[in-house]
Parts: sequence; structure tokens; C-alpha cells
Amino acid sequence: MKSIKTPNSMVHFSDIAIEKMNVHLSKTDYSNVFIIVDENTHEHCLPLFLPKVETDAAIEIIELESGEENKNIETCTQVWSVLSELGADRKSLMINLGGGVLTDMGGFIAATFKRGIQFINVPTTLLSMVDASVGGKTGIDLGALKNQIGVIVEPEMVLILPEFLNTLEERQLRSGFAEMLKHGLIQDPAYWEILSKTNHYRDLSALIKTSVEIKAAVVIEDPTEQHKRKVLNFGHTLGHAIESYCLENNDIKTLLHGEAIAIGMILEAFVSYKTSGLALDAVLEIKKVFNAHFSKVHFIDKDINQCLDYLKFDKKNSHGEIKFALLSKIGNPVIDVLVPEEIIREAFVFYLND
Repeated sequence: MKSIKTPNSMVHFSDIAIEKMNVHLSKTDYSNVFIIVDENTHEHCLPLFLPKVETDAAIEIIELESGEENKNIETCTQVWSVLSELGADRKSLMINLGGGVLTDMGGFIAATFKRGIQFINVPTTLLSMVDASVGGKTGIDLGALKNQIGVIVEPEMVLILPEFLNTLEERQLRSGFAEMLKHGLIQDPAYWEILSKTNHYRDLSALIKTSVEIKAAVVIEDPTEQHKRKVLNFGHTLGHAIESYCLENNDIKTLLHGEAIAIGMILEAFVSYKTSGLALDAVLEIKKVFNAHFSKVHFIDKDINQCLDYLKFDKKNSHGEIKFALLSKIGNPVIDVLVPEEIIREAFVFYLND
């Protein structure tokens, strides 16, 4: 499978990915290599990956606790301390072997340790393969507020090894599938049509490349999210608010990223209908597709009010204004749309009604 170029990196697939990594290791005089894992990737993925790593440099394994609740500065401080204790220097390499939480945080840790060491992302979840590990966004949460602290810096390379998908439960695969659906909605109606007819998640490896190609093309055009890259945020303004609220509130189920973004895309499809010209038939189609894959979350007025409170922390805001990435039709995104609160509340009613 042919590799994909991003602004300052490459995404490699399957066997060629391991070959490219080992060629890079042989040509680069790293002082040592640190592989960052969580307890899940340590058990299920590291045994598949480590024997394939060919280097004369010393390899150290650092295990973090999994979960969005650990994507914070305290975890980073612990890892920076361990790196120092183990003799990491500016010629060290970090390999982030994990899902989106780990690649986001591992990239941030590498980008800031001694003002930056090189890192490689090896995503192990569908979500991180098609989204989180590609494009150079790194970061951590500030309390329950998603990705408030971070930098944009690309890894040396991204290695996508579909064999890791066999280690995942269906819920994790479904979460990544939501981001794939988003790629179709914002850029490629034909891809959306293919995915909308998919009712399984175990045979998506051939489609992963399409999602990476879509994201890479957007990132190449706008690496630092000044304009075009904002289209990737469709569903994320409300989705991130919902994800943060559920993370903080013990009375409602904590959602995976893709589960929250799926709700966000239904809501923002309705908002697109009210503000940006998206046809009602398209909105109903989007709702039907996502409802076929994701269970409904039942929000009461208190939940909705608190979700709306989180909107003021969205990273796309400027000058105190909340700005959305929406759709004028499937495949045609629009950005920087200001949306009245009453339309957002209508969107929740639309989502909750059968």
C-alpha cells in the first residue's frame, strides 16, 4: 500500500511501515529509544511490535494508565521525570504505541521534552489510525476541557499496522468508524455512501487509507488550522462539549470520542440545515446512519444547559464568539459559522426525537 505524504512527515502502511521505520532507525544515530504504551497496548500490541524493531540503541518501555481522564499535565510530568531518570537526551526517540489519547499526549511530551525530541506514532485503534495520529496535533486536557494545552508538530512518521485492529473490542472500532463517516461528510460523498452501507467494523483496513488521504490533503493545505483545516472539526464543537460534560458528570455515561462526535454530527447536521443550506433530506439521512451504529444518549434540560456551558472553551472560538464548521451539502463544508443558542437547543430536540 503506497505511503501518504503530510506536510512534514509520512504515513506508512502494513509491512512497508516496519521496513521504513527500521531504515530510519539504521540511518539515525539515536542515543536511546523510548516506547510509550498503556496497560492495554503493553499486553496486546507490544509483543507484536517490539520483535520487529531493529536498532542498536537501548530500548526502554514506559507504561502509562489508559483513559481520557489521564490525559493531563500530571501524567506528562511523571513521564518527563522518568525520561530524565533514564538518561533521555535530545538525540532520543520516542515511539508512541497506542490510541488517540496516547499519541496526542506522547507527541506533546516529546515535543516539549528538552525543547523537542523526535517521535514516531504507531496508532493501535481505528480512531487513532484515521485521525488522531495524523496531522501533528498533540496535546492534553485541562481538567475536563479537551485538548486545551498542546502544540502542532508532526512525528517523524506514522506507522499504520491494521493487525492491531484485531486486538480491539467492537465499541472501540465503532468509535473510530465515526471519524471515517465524518471524512465522507466533509469531503467525499461517494466515500460517505460506501461507509453508510457498512454494518461491520472488522474489515475496514482497505478504507483506512481513504480516510488518511482525506485528512492528509486537508492538513497539507492548512497545517496550522488557519482556514481549510477547520473543516475537520465538523461535529466536534458540540461533540467535544458533550464528551467533556460526560467525562465530568457521574450521572451520565462516559462516552468514547467517536460516540460523542457521532452525536455532535447529528446535532451539527441539523444546525447546518437551519443556517447553512443543508437539505433536510440529508439531515435525516445523516441521523439515520449514525443512529444505526450508535445508541441514543438521553439528555435532559440540565445536561443540555451544561453542555452549552462547555462551548465557551472550544479552541475554534475567537473574540468571544463560538464558531462552527458545518455543511452546505454532503461533501461541501463551510467554516466559521456563528450559531444562535436557540438553534443549538432545537438541534438537541431533533436528536432526541425519534
